[in-house]
Amino acid sequence: MKFDRLLSIVLLLQHRALVPAKELAARLEVSQRTIYRDVEALSAAGIPVYAERGKDGGIGLLAGFRTDVTGLTTDEARALFVLASRSAHEALGLDDALASALRKVMAALPAPHRPAAELTSRRILVEPDRWNAAPRPESGTGLETLYAAVLSDRRLRVRYRHSGRTTLRTYTVDPYGLVAKAGTWYLIADHRRAPRLLRADRLAHVGVLDAEVRRRPGVGLSDVWHALRREVEERGADVHVTVRVRRERLDMVTRIAGGYFTAPPEPEAGSDVWLRAEVAYPVVEAVRHLLQFGADVEVVGPAEARKEIARAIGELGELYATAG
Repeated sequence: MKFDRLLSIVLLLQHRALVPAKELAARLEVSQRTIYRDVEALSAAGIPVYAERGKDGGIGLLAGFRTDVTGLTTDEARALFVLASRSAHEALGLDDALASALRKVMAALPAPHRPAAELTSRRILVEPDRWNAAPRPESGTGLETLYAAVLSDRRLRVRYRHSGRTTLRTYTVDPYGLVAKAGTWYLIADHRRAPRLLRADRLAHVGVLDAEVRRRPGVGLSDVWHALRREVEERGADVHVTVRVRRERLDMVTRIAGGYFTAPPEPEAGSDVWLRAEVAYPVVEAVRHLLQFGADVEVVGPAEARKEIARAIGELGELYATAG
């Protein structure tokens, strides 16, 4: 464990002029005292590492020092070659760069690890898009432009269309980065010091301002994303609905609507055909989501949910009554 930590320190320092001991301690999950002991051990081993005290100090390597020791284990080498679908890299204009980078990493791997890494790249593929996902329109500026804007570390002025609206609103935001979630790209940014989640395909324009980005101290992309995701997932689901699900169709229903279940379905008393389940929606109108399952799902209660289903069926009947 200590060897891995020492190597991690060296690799981290190769990319930064000075890294605060507090940051190293946090990233490696040890105390600052341990970091300073590790620096002494590295120095004793001939690594030109040094510590600068003071407000702007930190741990650093003498200029020009580099190591080509990877220190990778077999599992770490495999992890690098679990390939995600290239759609994300293509959207950012990085698909060729990914292929080139993987070739270089493969060449740099210790010889004993190459067969395992190569086999993993042929056996594992991660596809982030959902089944039958319709092609999504790109943002008005294109993801490559948005990617470059985020990397500029400048404030951005964006024109954004909110869901259900045709008009655009203008915001000045401080970007943290981009997140791809189930095939949809989001710009994660602060607007007036509050986190915002902006779908890339609703951005009509992105302009880079001269002002430097003003992120909240100590807050990174993953922090903001996890907070926003939790907010979306925990958003009010005030309408709790009891349903019957045909047992033989449970797999399909779970695959499509499982995210709305509040508990696993259970066998219905006295029936070999039906299961009982509880689902939750933010508004009663959203229960129409269950109509896609036809007679394989029955809404049992509450009464307002059954009435909403009946109303929807009536509207459909009227719509198709005159079909010739």
